[in-house]
Amino acid sequence: MTPTAKAETTVTRRSFLKSAAPAATFTIVKPQMVRGVGKEKLKAGIIGCGGRGTAAVHDLLSGNPNVELVAMADLFEDHLEQSLRRLRDPNGRFKGIQDRIKVDPDHRFVGFDAYKKLLATDIDIVLLTTPPGYRPIHFEAAVEARKHIFAEKPFATDPVGCRRVMAAAKKARELKLTVMSGAQKRSHKATLEAIDRIRNGEIGDIVAIYVKYLSGPVFHVKERDPKWSEMEWQHRNWYSFVWICGDQIVEQHFHNIDIINVLMGTHPVSVVAQGGAAWRPREPLYGNIYDHMSSEFVYPNGVRMVSHCRQYPEGCYREVGELIVGTKGSMALPPLRQPGEMNPQVQEHIDMVNSILGIGPYINHGEEVAESTMTCIMARESAYSGMRLTWEQIMASQLDLLPKRFDWDYVPEPRPLPVPGQYKFI
Repeated sequence: MTPTAKAETTVTRRSFLKSAAPAATFTIVKPQMVRGVGKEKLKAGIIGCGGRGTAAVHDLLSGNPNVELVAMADLFEDHLEQSLRRLRDPNGRFKGIQDRIKVDPDHRFVGFDAYKKLLATDIDIVLLTTPPGYRPIHFEAAVEARKHIFAEKPFATDPVGCRRVMAAAKKARELKLTVMSGAQKRSHKATLEAIDRIRNGEIGDIVAIYVKYLSGPVFHVKERDPKWSEMEWQHRNWYSFVWICGDQIVEQHFHNIDIINVLMGTHPVSVVAQGGAAWRPREPLYGNIYDHMSSEFVYPNGVRMVSHCRQYPEGCYREVGELIVGTKGSMALPPLRQPGEMNPQVQEHIDMVNSILGIGPYINHGEEVAESTMTCIMARESAYSGMRLTWEQIMASQLDLLPKRFDWDYVPEPRPLPVPGQYKFI
C-alpha cells in the first residue's frame, strides 16, 4: 500500500467516528468528471442478480433517496426476473423502494457478455455482486467504463485475479472513481470505535489475535438438473467450486481477516495453514472445497493471528468473531447489527454516494480489499499444499483459476479436492 493510499484510507475509516462539519456541496455528478460534480439523480445498474445482489440494491436505495436502479445484468434470465419481481413487490422484504426500480425491458441483459452491455449504458454506479470468480473481469471493465463501483467481497479467487484488481483500483484512484467494497465491518461504527480504542492503547500493545467464522454449509441448489451442462452446473452450484467461490476462507471468513488487516494497518507476511473435508461427501454436489481450515498468520511486527473457519452441518456449534489480546488486557470486536444501530450494509452505500457527490471523504477500498483477499488466498493455498507461504510467494504466484472460455459448451478443467503433499502451489 502506498503512503498516499494509507493516508486517504485512514481518513475514510475514521470519518465515521468524528462529527466534523460536512464539506462544501456541489451541484452536478458524472463519473468521468471531477468528484463532486454531479446531477440530482444517480443511476445505478447491477451485475449479478442473486440474493446478495438483490439485497444490495435495497441497501443502496433505502440509504440514498436520490438513486434509481435502471439496469440489470445476470448470466441467467430466471435470476434477473426473480430479482426484479422481489424488488418491485411492495409487500415483500424490500419495501419502500418500488418507485425507484426503473428497469425497462431494454435494460435487462442476460448472458456471459451482459456486463458489457450494462456498462455501455449511462449509469453512474455499478454494483458488482456476481460470485467472486468474475470480480476481476467486471472490476476492470467498470473502471474502463468510468463507473463508480460497489463490489462485493472478496475481489478474486486467485492471485492473478487479485493483481488485476489491484492494478485497476490504482487507475480508479487516478480517475477519482469511488470504489466501495462489501466489507461491511469497515462501515460499522462500533467496530471502528473499538479499533480506535485499541490503537489508542486501551489494551496495551497487541500480542496475539484470534479470529473465527464457524458457520453452516452454503448450497444454491439441491441437485443437478440433467439438462444442465457442466458449465451451468458449476454456476448454479457455485459455492462448491473453488474457481468461482474461492473456498470459505476467501468467500466468508474474509470479513474477520479483513478487519484485522484494517486494525494492523497492513497484511501478514506469512502463513501456515491446514484443513480438509471432514464431513463433505466426495459427491458432485459438494465440489472441491474444504469444510474446515485453521491458519496461523504472522504480521510484519511479529504479532500472530490464529484463524479458524468451518462450515459444518446443522446442529454443530456456530460462532463468528475477533479477539485481540494486548499487554494490558483483551478486547473482542463488537458483533454487527445490534438493536438501534445503523445496518452497516446500508451505511456503506450511504458513504459511497457521499464520496461520489463530494460531500464525504473520497473512498477507494480497491487495493486494500484486494490485499485482504490475497491474504485469504495465501492461507488457502498453504492449506491445500501443506507449505508455509510468504507474501512474496503469493504475490508472484501464477495461479489463474478462470475458465479458458466462457460459453455453455465449455467443460472447466477438473480439479479434485486438494490433498496436501500432492497439490502443487503455482
